[in-house]
Amino acid sequence: MTGPVHGIVLGGSWAGMLAAHVLARHLETVTVVERDALPDGPHHRRGTPQARHGHILWSGGARIVEGLLPGIHDELMAAGARRLRFHEDLVTLTSHGWQHRFPPRQYGLMCTRPLLDWTVRRRILADGRITVRQRTEAVELTGDANRITGVRVRDTDSGAYEVLEADLVVDCAGRGSRLRRWLMALGLPAVDEDVVDVGMAYASRMYRAPEGATRLFPAVNVAADHRERKPGRFGVVYPQEDDQWMVTLSCTRGGDLPTREEDFLPYARSLRDPLVAELISQVEPLTPVVASHLGINRRLYPERLERWPDGLLVLGDSLAVFNPIYGHGMSSAARGAAALDEALGASFGPGAAHRTQRAISAGVDDPWIMAASKDIAFVNCRNRAKDPRLTGGAAARQHFSDLVAGRSIRSPEVCDVVTDVMAMTAPQSELGSNEFMALMHRDKMRPDLTEPPLTQEEMDLVGLKPRG
Repeated sequence: MTGPVHGIVLGGSWAGMLAAHVLARHLETVTVVERDALPDGPHHRRGTPQARHGHILWSGGARIVEGLLPGIHDELMAAGARRLRFHEDLVTLTSHGWQHRFPPRQYGLMCTRPLLDWTVRRRILADGRITVRQRTEAVELTGDANRITGVRVRDTDSGAYEVLEADLVVDCAGRGSRLRRWLMALGLPAVDEDVVDVGMAYASRMYRAPEGATRLFPAVNVAADHRERKPGRFGVVYPQEDDQWMVTLSCTRGGDLPTREEDFLPYARSLRDPLVAELISQVEPLTPVVASHLGINRRLYPERLERWPDGLLVLGDSLAVFNPIYGHGMSSAARGAAALDEALGASFGPGAAHRTQRAISAGVDDPWIMAASKDIAFVNCRNRAKDPRLTGGAAARQHFSDLVAGRSIRSPEVCDVVTDVMAMTAPQSELGSNEFMALMHRDKMRPDLTEPPLTQEEMDLVGLKPRG
């Protein structure tokens, strides 16, 4: 075999659809195995509980998706998505104070996750080259430790089993992936795993936004301050399609997440600033409160195995899961799809899967360190990571992180570099470069802000009064 001909993707969510699209660009046939029934429209489904909370597709990932699916940005915007320019279109209370709204450097796409998934899935499946096996569960890999030859599946309606053969299997099954167990069953060593668990929990509710607010009012983000040494509480107000606000309240372990409707507004008032509460106290709630515990950071290291079977890859949440509060999951999956696309464009013979997996895994390193290192700073975080960057020297790293955070909210050029890293358009190593260190010393700082940086027109739009 000179290259793969048929590919199987496990999972039909965001990462799975991007992977299937990439495979279809290079292979003759592609099959997606999906446990759920995929909705015929922008609707929620059981297999993606995280979809009921706020999402952002950072510009680093958005540009990759646009490159794979030209025009998808315009389709999302036409469907009601908002293109937020950072930091002009965002009002943020960071751990170190209010962020100045500097001229835009990067952007993020905001809409409900069902709309995002549906728009991308509809576009990818439109030409009919990809077959989707819905209500079908993958139960084990076929082949051996040297080469994967397919996957054994079960029809969840009839209970019937079947073996699907493939030249390449890509695990995008998400948080429920059983890859570690499957590989051990083939005689391979256990894949190394790191876990940083801050106990993050989320409660979300949709509201009817004031007229024009989803287009003209900034997104709002009120963050906790880890230096207070108590459980963190967070709140965001994100513009969504159909003139709605997505309001997500969250907390670290011990923060008493509000799961009842009568507790939602009081919790918002308990945040470090009452802005979120001020906004939602005047508008109509459209949905009940939906709560989830999804904030664990977990990463596998398949690239560390000396032997890796040909015909197998893993990306998306199957490979690495981040605390959703940082918004890096979808962009990381897009990075993995881009690495897969590049690898399939070259010779893909024996050993290529291991090389490709290393490239895919490299793409999750920056978001992994960003999310895990931030979470470790909070009380009650359970750190079960062996990554030396997350164990020794934590105090010195946190001191430097606090220094950068305190500077970036008031220094425009420092903020530009930090935003590039957060948007995944620049490597995190940029924050340790000589150029950045020099910039930290020379860039002029603006004065501290004592209240949310909103214009009078913006406050009038949503009925806010000056705080005096």
